[in-house]
Amino acid sequence: MSGVAYEIVDVFTDRPFAGNPLAVVYGAEDLAADQMHTLAREFNLSETVFVLPPADPAATYRVRIFTPESEIPFAGHPSVGAAVTSMRRGLFAAGEVVQECGAGLLPITVTSQGAATVTGSAPRLGEPVPVDHLLEVTGLSADDHQGPAPRPAGCGLDWVVFPVRREALATVTIDTRAAARHGITDLSVVAWNPETAEAHSRVFIPGSAVPEDPATGSAALALGVWLVDAGLLPPEGTSSYRIHQGIEMKRPSRLECTVTASAGAATSATVGGHVWPVASGEIAVPPFVG
Repeated sequence: MSGVAYEIVDVFTDRPFAGNPLAVVYGAEDLAADQMHTLAREFNLSETVFVLPPADPAATYRVRIFTPESEIPFAGHPSVGAAVTSMRRGLFAAGEVVQECGAGLLPITVTSQGAATVTGSAPRLGEPVPVDHLLEVTGLSADDHQGPAPRPAGCGLDWVVFPVRREALATVTIDTRAAARHGITDLSVVAWNPETAEAHSRVFIPGSAVPEDPATGSAALALGVWLVDAGLLPPEGTSSYRIHQGIEMKRPSRLECTVTASAGAATSATVGGHVWPVASGEIAVPPFVG
């Protein structure tokens, strides 16, 4: 049975064996979607990314991103991880590249030092989510909610942003039945410090094979959109903010972010970080099942 090359890298961290692990697969141009999905289930990480030739002439390369459950249009740590890993493999030089994915054409800046910054797609905001629903899902009390109303936000992938006290983060216990009952599938629980423009966060995907994520670029973008809407970052211009995630999972992560706003609404957001290689090899191609 033939195989395809892969690398395992850790994303959004200043050292290996921290951050968010990612499988980056190469040479999979002839694989069908169900074969890619089978490989993603085999790696059983939060995401596996397949680097492919671009279909759009304006793109440098194309990616398809799979969780163990499904294919998704965009995710932050696969975008950053695929860009840096591909630069290191010689697919392109450090600098400005364009990633083609399900969310469209996204600009990415890659550095020779092994970091990348991705600009998300157009910001979105959803309707506020009842606080009592989220308290039930997270096992927190009413006193733990701190800040404006929680609501979905995103730049390619939406997350419900739920602001809480810093001390409450360590006590979150997800009730998957309550999450299913209230339709909560992607949840970012965040403690915001306005003095330092930093957040500590935990990100949950209730009921999934990987129920908590140690570093989530798409949720970091969502936070910027939410912060502007909530009046916690300036309504005009570009603001920087930093996110610390994965601490409770013993995989500390740091995400460096910006959000640009006009007339009180986010117009774009970026997230970046470093990528560390930790393993490489070849994995067998699963049989076609479709």
